[in-house]
Amino acid sequence: MATLTPTLRFPTELLLKAQGPGLGLKAAIFDVDGVLTDGRIYIGEQGESFKAFSTLDGHGLKLLDQGGITPIIITGRDSPAVRRRVADLGLKHAVYGAKDKLAVARPLIDQLGLAWAEVAAMGDDWPDLPLMTRAGFACAPAQAHAEVKAIAHHITAAAGGHGAARECCDLLLMAAGRYAALLNGHLDTLDGSSR
Repeated sequence: MATLTPTLRFPTELLLKAQGPGLGLKAAIFDVDGVLTDGRIYIGEQGESFKAFSTLDGHGLKLLDQGGITPIIITGRDSPAVRRRVADLGLKHAVYGAKDKLAVARPLIDQLGLAWAEVAAMGDDWPDLPLMTRAGFACAPAQAHAEVKAIAHHITAAAGGHGAARECCDLLLMAAGRYAALLNGHLDTLDGSSR
C-alpha cells in the first residue's frame, strides 16, 4: 500500500509548545461564533438564525477525536444550527449558551480528569480569554480581536469559519505525532481495502 508523507509543516518551536507538558494535550476547547463560523449571524424573517460551517473544520474536529484529543465545544450562544452541527459531527462534549465559559469548562475538565495544562483552547473574542489564558496551548483565528491575538500561542492563517479550526486541529495532531497515521489511514476505502 502506498503511503503519503505529510506536506503540511509548522515551525519546530510551535510544535513543541503545542505538545503540552508531559504526556501531551488531551482535550481542545473551541468557541463557535468567529471560530467554527465567520462570526456573522444571519437572522431570518421569523427570527431564526443561520450559520455557515466549514467542512474542513468539521473533519478536523473528527480527526482530533480519532487522534485521542477530545474536542469540546463551549459557545456563548445557543441555536438549533449549532446543536445540529455538533450532533452531525458526533461530538460528545458541548455547552451551549454559556455566559461564563470558565464556569462551565471547569466541571468538564474535571470530568475528563485533566489539568488545564493538558487542554488547548481556541477563541476569537474577550469571552474566550479566561479559557485561553489557563490552557496549555491557545490558538486564535486570523480575524480574532487584538487582545485575543496578543495571548495566543498561534494565530491561524485562515479566518474563523474558513478552516481556522482545522489548522488548529492539524497543528495539535502533528505535535502529538498522530497526523501522519491519520493521513495515511485515509488511503483505505470505507470497506477497508486499499485504493
